[in-house]
Amino acid sequence: MSVQKESLTALIITYNEMGYIQKCIDSISFADEIIVVDSFSTDGTYEYLLEHPKVKVIQNPFENFTAQKSFALKQASNDWVLFLDADEVVPNELENEIKDTISSNKDEVAYWFYRQFMFKNEKLKYSGWQTDKNYRLFRKSKAKFSDRKIVHETLDVDGKSGILKSKLTHYCYKNYEDYKSKMLKYGQLKAIECFYKEKQFNYISMYIKTGWKFFNHYFLRLGFLDGKKGFIICYLNALGVLERFKELKRLELKNKLAYYLVMP
Repeated sequence: MSVQKESLTALIITYNEMGYIQKCIDSISFADEIIVVDSFSTDGTYEYLLEHPKVKVIQNPFENFTAQKSFALKQASNDWVLFLDADEVVPNELENEIKDTISSNKDEVAYWFYRQFMFKNEKLKYSGWQTDKNYRLFRKSKAKFSDRKIVHETLDVDGKSGILKSKLTHYCYKNYEDYKSKMLKYGQLKAIECFYKEKQFNYISMYIKTGWKFFNHYFLRLGFLDGKKGFIICYLNALGVLERFKELKRLELKNKLAYYLVMP
């Protein structure tokens, strides 16, 4: 009995990803359709994608990660979707597993990927990332991004999920300033999410949760075994938590000021 070939759309969202997007695109050349939604990059990313023969690039203003990924998902022509970050690369073993999976008529409609985190070009073995996994392959008709989160977005899946064996390679750490900027941005977006959920700022939670983030990842999740790399990653991850609380406090003060200004 012949196996019916299923078509696959690869989706990526980008903003200033030159130096990484090329490897990502090369690794997913097996996809039948590649669509990139760009948030008006200024480093040549958009121009590179515009000239790429296999890529359809669309520019769309960035509101938050969930909104941008939901917009990208609507552009896909095929039901099977492979959703990647611009700094992720699909190794050959994972490529073969993806092809086999979407043509196998299995019951699962979405698949988790484990990720191998990279510190520049060196592997991070610990630092809290050893069990990290995300949905990356799923049927468009059976999944959508939850509107409950605007950062570290969550996929709501209508059906069974599976886990692929091969790991996705994630070049998460380019340099200190880039990763720091990323963690601060995540913290600020998380603060907005908390603010709209009416979670209130307090100093005790700020100090406890920031300290716990570092202690958990560096000691309990064995970040110290990654050496200097582990310390830097764990410190910056904790800094992102601190930024979340600082931004939440700023939003609360701004809201109170606006309230008093409109009072008669």
